[in-house]
Amino acid sequence: MADNPGITFERLPHPAPTDPAQREQALANPGFGTVFSDHMVTIDWEEGKGWHNARIGPRGPLSLDPATAVLHYAQEIFEGLKAYKQDDGAIALFRPEANAARFNASAQRLAMPELPEEVFVESVRLLVDTDRDWIPTIEGGSLYLRPFMFASEAFLGVRPSKKYTYIVIASPAGNYFKSGAPAVSIWVSRDYSRAAPGGTGAAKCGGNYAASLVPQAEAIARGHDQVVFLDAEEHKWIEELGGMNLFFVFDDGRVLTPPLSGTILPGITRNSLITLAREAGLDVREERYSLDQWREDATSGKLIEVFACGTAAVVTPVGKIVSHDGEVIIGSGGPGQLTQKFRNRLVGIQRGTVEDTHGWVTKLA
Repeated sequence: MADNPGITFERLPHPAPTDPAQREQALANPGFGTVFSDHMVTIDWEEGKGWHNARIGPRGPLSLDPATAVLHYAQEIFEGLKAYKQDDGAIALFRPEANAARFNASAQRLAMPELPEEVFVESVRLLVDTDRDWIPTIEGGSLYLRPFMFASEAFLGVRPSKKYTYIVIASPAGNYFKSGAPAVSIWVSRDYSRAAPGGTGAAKCGGNYAASLVPQAEAIARGHDQVVFLDAEEHKWIEELGGMNLFFVFDDGRVLTPPLSGTILPGITRNSLITLAREAGLDVREERYSLDQWREDATSGKLIEVFACGTAAVVTPVGKIVSHDGEVIIGSGGPGQLTQKFRNRLVGIQRGTVEDTHGWVTKLA
């Protein structure tokens, strides 16, 4: 594999890669985010020196000084994307350039250095190529990729760090949701907000997810799969789930999704589905949608489908919403026809069974 111009990746040998039989056992039921491949990519950045010391080697623990900036001031961003094994045996990535662009947008918001997009894509390709045997062959299996960057300078002062570390790790993945239900149940959080105007809601940073953990735990404790957040100003407008965007399908053919207003993460799956829906001739609108209207439309039957989307869960039907005001079933409470159609088309493109007319798929040699 060719190295990127200006960045040469050093390859460090693995002294003890996972035994093939042990690896196959792990891949039979990998779950999500608990099994990891053998290698990782690392690149360093330093003020006055830029990006350097790019390498791929054995995955292992990090050694950090107790004063490392990320531990105190949370300068950290990450991405999530997947590698798929296609029907013809090829390995493919889905829109890695879009992840690279969003990674840099997050870096700008967190006062961190941007990583050249071609270096981001090459780092991901290199790890997938090295650990290609870690892609599960089970139905729906993929290799989940986690590029991330954090402030690595040791200092105690409120300013941007002068050193950063970029890493990519990989995790074989099965199904994201463990409940096995045909559609997920969502708890409405009225006491907590995910993001506020002027904050970091549009950046993919760890703090956003930390803020969602208490309300997500509340949802799980009440028997639901996910939590949906309302806007921080009026507490009435639907924003997104803890880690997924939402779409609403109406009986008149409209498809609605909340607009990107700086408090919602610009999902790549979200963007892809908007493109596919408009290509199919559907009336897709990016408009605000209130919780009260959601309840009213679901009760009257005007709202016939709701689905969540994201890299990990792809396209997931929402069967009901529950709050302190009661429970509302959406449609039949199960997967809707349009939801299933979107999922099949998107997954088909990712896995090579449906023609990629947008150039979204990057195949590895």
